[in-house]
Amino acid sequence: MKKIFISILLLTLFLTGCSSKNNDEGTKKSDITLNVYNWGDFIDPDVINMFEEETGIKVNYENFNNNEELLAKIEAGSTNYDVLFPSDYMVGIMREKGLLQTLDYSNIPNAKYIDERFVGLNYDPKQEYNVPYMWQTVGISYNSKVVTDPVDSWDILWNEKYKRNIIMLDSSRDTIGITLKKLGYSLNTKNDKELEEAKEELIKQKELVSSYQVDYYKTALIGGEADMSLAWSGDAMYIKSENPDFEYSIPKEGTNVSIDCMVIPTQSLHKKEAEMFINFMNKPEVAAKNAEYIKYSSPNLEAIKLLPDEEKNNPQMYPEGSIESLGEIFIDLGDYNQVYDKIWTQIKTAN
Repeated sequence: MKKIFISILLLTLFLTGCSSKNNDEGTKKSDITLNVYNWGDFIDPDVINMFEEETGIKVNYENFNNNEELLAKIEAGSTNYDVLFPSDYMVGIMREKGLLQTLDYSNIPNAKYIDERFVGLNYDPKQEYNVPYMWQTVGISYNSKVVTDPVDSWDILWNEKYKRNIIMLDSSRDTIGITLKKLGYSLNTKNDKELEEAKEELIKQKELVSSYQVDYYKTALIGGEADMSLAWSGDAMYIKSENPDFEYSIPKEGTNVSIDCMVIPTQSLHKKEAEMFINFMNKPEVAAKNAEYIKYSSPNLEAIKLLPDEEKNNPQMYPEGSIESLGEIFIDLGDYNQVYDKIWTQIKTAN
């Protein structure tokens, strides 16, 4: 009887041990929650569900409004974010500040699909810290039934005919940048005189502007609250898909080519799982699903092949040529980043 009891006890312990081991391995990933911090309206919600179902890893998904808000949140260190989506120049700033981890590309094999035009650029010369997510130009989205003047220059955003029907982006680098281009300067200038001119131009424009927005301007244009807005090309394509009266124009003075990236901050507690997330986002079918949903341009060459003809063959969404031929990329301006932020505050608080 004693032997039977011991045998049962040993069998029970063995099965419990196996169960515990299987449970540890089986639930290890589901016990992990990735904190993902991205722009608003910048992912197909189904993609998050797909990742969770495929990996068992939960995703806590939050939004920010602009790069400066993202930087402030990360520097405050209040939340252990695992994956961030900063724009190109902000990658450079965060890299210089030591806020990013280098990537282990053996965990991100799908990075091989990225167009070489977006690899090794000035904000990450050795391509150690980021994987490109989406890219776009900045231009003007406008209602062609209402805006009857040629939309071929940034000057139209200062046209009094459209007073209170103009929306500008609530983004210091973008809005100051196009104003610098309007004046014939580089959008990466460190010239105080040029920046002062741009500030005065934007203060002068304020009485014509209905609001400064980041996400809501899409809804505002589609709903007829305004007729024209400074816009990222992906948003402009979405607006046109909802209201065919809207067109998109890149002014002749030149523009910004912006690349939004995926990075892992030093505060991440789940680097390998974060790399799994980045790799998942670069699966061609996933990248295509995202691009089709948000209407931004994917840098993933295999994903582009999966898009509808009207999108992949649209030169406004997928223009050919080098980055330099398409426009300027924002660069990290060092101490002058604070100068731009100060100017932006002065513009928005001016009477």
